[in-house]
Amino acid sequence: MPKPVVAIVGRPNVGKSTIFNRIVGERVSIVEDIPGVTRDRIYSAADWLTHEFNIIDTGGIDIGDEPYLDQIRAQAEIAIQESDVIIFLTNGREGVTAADEQVAKMLYKTKKPVVLAINKIDNPDMRPMIYDFYSLGFGEPFPISGSHGLGLGDLLDAVAKSFPEEDEEEYPENVIKFSLIGRPNVGKSSLVNSFLGDDRVIVSDVAGTTRDAIDTQYEYEDQPYVIIDTAGMRKKGKVYESTEKYSVLRALKAIERSDVVLVVLNGEEGIQEQDKKIAGYAHEAGKAIIIVVNKWDKVVKDEKTMNKTTKLIRDHFLFLDYAPIIFVSAVTKQRVHSVLPVINRVSENHAMRVTSSILNEVIEDAVARNPAPSDKGRRLRIYYATQVAIKPPTFVVFVNEPEIMHFSYERFLENRIREAFDFEGTPIRLIIRART
Repeated sequence: MPKPVVAIVGRPNVGKSTIFNRIVGERVSIVEDIPGVTRDRIYSAADWLTHEFNIIDTGGIDIGDEPYLDQIRAQAEIAIQESDVIIFLTNGREGVTAADEQVAKMLYKTKKPVVLAINKIDNPDMRPMIYDFYSLGFGEPFPISGSHGLGLGDLLDAVAKSFPEEDEEEYPENVIKFSLIGRPNVGKSSLVNSFLGDDRVIVSDVAGTTRDAIDTQYEYEDQPYVIIDTAGMRKKGKVYESTEKYSVLRALKAIERSDVVLVVLNGEEGIQEQDKKIAGYAHEAGKAIIIVVNKWDKVVKDEKTMNKTTKLIRDHFLFLDYAPIIFVSAVTKQRVHSVLPVINRVSENHAMRVTSSILNEVIEDAVARNPAPSDKGRRLRIYYATQVAIKPPTFVVFVNEPEIMHFSYERFLENRIREAFDFEGTPIRLIIRART
């Protein structure tokens, strides 16, 4: 089941981004440390006690030159559409303003739970300031201080109580769930139609369990699939067309429910920054990934164009060096038939388990070829490695002193594991732990 989504909504300058950063904490995304991709922090993973969730900072949604109230309205609209729970943030020092009341009117229309938070209540003497906020009609307000981190525990307790109940697994284990993500107009819908085409055996549109998603069940050569369609979820209107970040919010829901993610690029337009952001989320989520270059029929090319484009993609998507690249045309059906076999292969790799004995032979051979690093006279010793999870394959490596494990040597071990086992299309995770 996808993680619940929490949105922070409020007029400007009430501290939305400060609260967002407080809740997210010092979490550093996997992708941020890798050259070749940039990330904004509009949407991030967070956790509270036993609850994991995603959180949206609507303050990071730029609506361009829209007037003040239109910007507030646009940000609230996006939050209402995308979230399961809404934190309505206000400024206790300024009292209830006309803009707060405007936000409240918009939130009245949603059936989603709203938790009212009063920011900038920095000490107990300021608590009487919260009483005016009962007039907004959202029940008990929670006094908090973003600058000092006060009151966030009680706020998050209330938020967690409002999370939707977990659904049981939607589909049998043998079903491969895949989604197509990418910027608007890269051809996601056309590719979905090409998959279904004349080869379809079973096709049925059913309401997805996740909000307004549409899942298409599909069977080909006895393998059942579910296509999680993000293209069919776009809303019309200036708000959504004017903010590229909206496409990221949509893609994230589909990514979470997928086994395999097809990152679709527009071969005619080339690579854009938003492509890297969207792909970065799929990588961070640990999903199997295939890069699909669509509209290849419209590219003026010679015998070297495909190799040049492949190199360009590898240079821009350094963090996806494991992902196969396929060049297709949804319009002419060129190479579309080759996508499903690759989906099958990377899905198997994503769920692969390797035996500990063979894994440790690979690690020992790697250390023999390239001895472990040392620091100030202390040498790293690798005792044992074992696989602890799949989707993505995750390995724990037990060592004497984890702090000596340099990033470059960890990368070396990952590459040796990839050489020994076919992990094409899937990220793998290494967890370095001290042997106790």
